[in-house]
Amino acid sequence: MSISSYQAVNREQLAKDIHQLYQTALADIGPADYQHMRRMELWGKASTFLGYATAWLVPNPVSAFLISQGNFTRWTQVAHPIQHRGYDKIKQAPQHYQSKGFAKGWRRFLDWPDWMTPAGWHHEHDEMHHYRLGETADPNNAEHNMQWLRQSRLPMWSRYLIVAFFSGIWKLSYYTPRTHKELVIRQFHLQHQAAPSMNRLDAWSLRSQQGRGLWLNSIAPYMAYRFLLIPALFLPLGVTAASNVLLTSVLAEIFTNMHSFLVMMPNHAGDDVMGFNDKSNSKGEFYLRQILGSVNYPTGSNANDFFYGWLNYQIEHHLWPDLPLSQYQKLQPQVKALCEKHGIPYCQDSVFKRLLKAVDIMVGKTSMLKPSVA
Repeated sequence: MSISSYQAVNREQLAKDIHQLYQTALADIGPADYQHMRRMELWGKASTFLGYATAWLVPNPVSAFLISQGNFTRWTQVAHPIQHRGYDKIKQAPQHYQSKGFAKGWRRFLDWPDWMTPAGWHHEHDEMHHYRLGETADPNNAEHNMQWLRQSRLPMWSRYLIVAFFSGIWKLSYYTPRTHKELVIRQFHLQHQAAPSMNRLDAWSLRSQQGRGLWLNSIAPYMAYRFLLIPALFLPLGVTAASNVLLTSVLAEIFTNMHSFLVMMPNHAGDDVMGFNDKSNSKGEFYLRQILGSVNYPTGSNANDFFYGWLNYQIEHHLWPDLPLSQYQKLQPQVKALCEKHGIPYCQDSVFKRLLKAVDIMVGKTSMLKPSVA
């Protein structure tokens, strides 16, 4: 999008049009949306069950993929929309399927067994990322976060290898310490105290308060759950069976990392995606940035969207993060038409094309668009 086209967008009218679509969606929300999410949850649980039901026989990629899909589904299609208050407006949704009750207290590992704490993920993603999209303050700004690699003197081929390796461990190496760090900073700010400086060593060291919190609240509980408790349940079938489950679980964890990296990293990165140096100053500008700073993948059916975790509706999700998943299917063609009306590019591509564009940003081959650059 050219600078002149960017500046010419009627932000006030855009905000009105987007608000009208939102009001129509709110009037349409009902029990069917909740049942849709439960159906996706059931698909995820079925994947997990089939994966573990076969994992004890021999370590294998099929069982690992099924377990991985179950893990991915629990994060993207259950935890993600619920923590965004997507089902708070539906009276038929029980409390533990609403934001105030989901994964709280003793329900932490019952509702969402993952590396990240629900509170940390909510603050880092739902608040910081969504309301500072594409800015330096956005904790998920790939161009900013990867400056160490972009500015390195490493040959380009080795940078791509580093990113490939990173894709298999990024939930543990990036998301878990990042969400914990941002939550710690927030807690200090709420107490009107200056947050201590936190370098990468402090983030992992048991000698630091931040490091101990990371291990005790995130890493140790998840490792105990995924790699000790679940394999131990298969001990009645023998040590070999439990060992097979453990090895398959490790492989599934790598698959989950790669799957989530594939669909999450390209959502807001590419040489045709905008980044921003300052905060938006109006509702219309905010909406415009959500569109220009986000990318969709192929959309349209539950089977297709299940694989993407509904992250293929990233534009619609960033416009209205508090809507149920099923509403995005209805809104997507309307948002695309709205963008055409206002002359705004609506980016929707193959996930693999977008992955290459995102990785090119991470390694420093290309850079994000900036409104201030012609």
